[in-house]
Amino acid sequence: MVMEMRLSTREKVSYGLGAVGKDMVYMLSAGYVLYYYQDILGVSAIAMGVILMAARVFDAFNDPIMGVLVAKTRTKWGKFRPWLLIGTLLNSFVLYFMFSAPPALDGSGLIVYVAVAYILWGVTYTMMDIPYWSMIPAFTEGGKERENLSTLARSCAGVGSAIVTIITMKCVYMLGNGNERAGFQWFALIIAVLFMLFIICTCVNIKEKSTVDVEAPSVGQMFKALLQNDQAMAVVATIVLINCSIYITSNLVIYFFKYDFGGADWYNAYTVFNTFGGAVQILSMMLFFPMMRKIFSAVSVFYVGLCMAVVGYVILLGLAFINMSSVYLLFIPGFFIFAANGILTVLVTVFLANTVDYGELKNNRRDESVIFSMQTFVVKLASGVAALAASICLSVFRLNGDTQQNMQAAASSVVGLRMTMTVIPIAGLLAAFVLFRKKFILTEDKVEEIAEKIKSKRETNSRERDGA
Repeated sequence: MVMEMRLSTREKVSYGLGAVGKDMVYMLSAGYVLYYYQDILGVSAIAMGVILMAARVFDAFNDPIMGVLVAKTRTKWGKFRPWLLIGTLLNSFVLYFMFSAPPALDGSGLIVYVAVAYILWGVTYTMMDIPYWSMIPAFTEGGKERENLSTLARSCAGVGSAIVTIITMKCVYMLGNGNERAGFQWFALIIAVLFMLFIICTCVNIKEKSTVDVEAPSVGQMFKALLQNDQAMAVVATIVLINCSIYITSNLVIYFFKYDFGGADWYNAYTVFNTFGGAVQILSMMLFFPMMRKIFSAVSVFYVGLCMAVVGYVILLGLAFINMSSVYLLFIPGFFIFAANGILTVLVTVFLANTVDYGELKNNRRDESVIFSMQTFVVKLASGVAALAASICLSVFRLNGDTQQNMQAAASSVVGLRMTMTVIPIAGLLAAFVLFRKKFILTEDKVEEIAEKIKSKRETNSRERDGA
């Protein structure tokens, strides 16, 4: 039986709140764990890079397995909500302890602590992130309904990321009275509590609506279906390239302001820039993207977004050789990069959701959880690769807490930092453009065709079952 799906306003708001909470947590971890342990606690940049990258290798095995477990789950609360709630509660506790390293620890003990905490954070985040995004194709049929929910969720996630990016350093200094270590501990506690409250709201108000009832697959069947879904793999590879490019910049921007702009109140300029960037990113998701979609196809908007990002980085590269005295000059490249990031973030989720339908038609399996486990994995993989690249940059150019007494690093270090923030992302975005253009075939017409075929197939199967 094919169900008519219409999400209520209450469901949409509850789902959006969950996105705000989970991306607040994600941004705190992805954006500040390297800074917290390397710059504040003194762990070497290379050690941190290896830990963050090793955790992502572990996720290469953990995330798809988690997708299988979610897909095989059968409870009276559905297969998504139990994991969503359990993962959130565990991840909240781990997040707090990750930013609450015991003062007595140092040296190898501190390295072991961050390694264990970060791996546990990744495992528990996967527990809730995969079921969260897997709900989209399970709640919606192809077309505008799915695109609208994806846009809403990604916009709300962008709000969560922007909030943390904007207020973190201000709150850390305020909560810790200038002591960054204490400030991060209190701030992590606040974010963890908000995360739990938002996801509980999601779990209470969202009722699963299965579009199709399928037999629980085996691990072998799941991996086979995933590898045979060439469109899912194309989107996954594109996400890796895009996120690696942008995350390298986001990992290094705090060091850029601390050691390039310098000054005792460097975090004020950092906050101003992030406030502008967060606003642009949210506007791009909620306003620019819908406006562009009225004129262009989703694929065309995707190419426009990639080109905007490249233009932004080229402008930033040019500014790198100017003696910048004002943060407002950075608003020019920042506008292009942040706007592009918002647009691309929405679209890759839409594209990945569409590959679920493609996979069902091609492989006779509807594998939301495994396909969306790849999104969780590649986002974390990209953050790990970016963190490793950032840590190598910090180590090579000797940017760490020891330079804090001068606040402004040597000219050669600043040039190296700026080049790493621009040249590598440009190369990665161009590679994403070429890959996507060559491999992706799910245009809007193709998606509609697939949706009609699936609908017809389900109706035929339903009649056959009724006849039997």
